[in-house]
Amino acid sequence: MRTDFQSEQLADPAVAEADGILRKCVHCGFCTATCPTYVMLGDELDSPRGRVYLIKNMLESGAPPDERTVRHIDRCLSCLSCMTTCPSGVDYMHLLDGARSRIEQQFRRPLAERWLRTLLATVLPRPGLFRLALRGARLAKPFAALAPGRLKAMLAMAPDRLPPASALDRPQVHPAQGPRKMRVAMLTGCAQQVLDPDINAATIRLLTRLGCDVVVAREAGCCGALTHHMGREAEAMAAVRANVAAWGKELEGEGLDAVVINASGCGTTVKDYGHMLADDPDWAEPAKRIAALALDISELLQRLELPAAKSPQSLKVAYHAACSLQHGQKITEAPKQLLEQAGFQVMAVPEGHLCCGSAGTYNLLQPELAGRLLERKAGNINSLQPDLVAAGNIGCMVQLGNGLDIPVVHMVELLDWATGGPKPAGI
Repeated sequence: MRTDFQSEQLADPAVAEADGILRKCVHCGFCTATCPTYVMLGDELDSPRGRVYLIKNMLESGAPPDERTVRHIDRCLSCLSCMTTCPSGVDYMHLLDGARSRIEQQFRRPLAERWLRTLLATVLPRPGLFRLALRGARLAKPFAALAPGRLKAMLAMAPDRLPPASALDRPQVHPAQGPRKMRVAMLTGCAQQVLDPDINAATIRLLTRLGCDVVVAREAGCCGALTHHMGREAEAMAAVRANVAAWGKELEGEGLDAVVINASGCGTTVKDYGHMLADDPDWAEPAKRIAALALDISELLQRLELPAAKSPQSLKVAYHAACSLQHGQKITEAPKQLLEQAGFQVMAVPEGHLCCGSAGTYNLLQPELAGRLLERKAGNINSLQPDLVAAGNIGCMVQLGNGLDIPVVHMVELLDWATGGPKPAGI
């Protein structure tokens, strides 16, 4: 793609990076076939190729983005399916991240939109505040039908039951059972430890049985993904630096063999820490070291060699491949192989490359489109007639749980169960 930036524009590192990305695009349109919003809406501007043009025009003009540009950028799920499809290697993820940051800086949204985004960015990354908000939402849920559009969607998604906080998520070291093979830091997550603390509990049980010291580092918190994808860079970078510092202390102390992440949306971001802080001379190298240690739980379990199942499981499991795992991290086979090794009958979901509609805060900010994607995903899953669904990302699990009548369980809970742990509560 030809670009026409002025030399003074290219002096901005963000514009220079975008210019290099834009020039790789050859207009082939392969991305349109796998883009969920284009498949649903059929609008060129709701395809990756169309959004690339909008971002190019926004950056070249130097003017604040207009409402049309913002609307179509907002509709992007950040599922990154287009990057899997693209034959030219267009780095759409970083192009989109830069565009969203510019929109946040230069576009003034309507008051209600600003309020909602500030609410989500303030509440979701803070487990204590999020728990309090969910308790209030649970009380208001019977009146959801009377609430305006997006608030109605938020109340409808509030869980009917909120599990108690887990002491396992507090800063501590969970020692390995038997000889220690590895020492790993575990990201406890923000929303996940509130919505489903059993995921972290299963991860700790499984890893300690396999010979890992599991470290919950003091002062480590939200990975920064939520605010980063909303274009709120100052908040996102503060979260990133806090994690890099917290895990860096462990690395310099007793050492770390890995930073393990059991929510793939978080994992994609942590693996990008080196890029996110590349222009910060004080943080670039520490961030790069942490990013190099980051592993999805499925990657770590394959390195540790999961033992044989204690009892064969005949359950039919539909494996839902989270976009952040299959497109963001390019991990496609490890989760299925581990589940099969544990004795489950694993089935691939038709149209598995298409997003379920969760996408971080997307199902709260774009509830109508998210609902359509969920309906499509639920239909594809139900066509398999599985006993349950396995996934590797809490956002997907919550979204799918609102559209299915069968259990949705984290992959690590199934692997823990198959190798000696308790039966997952959701089954």
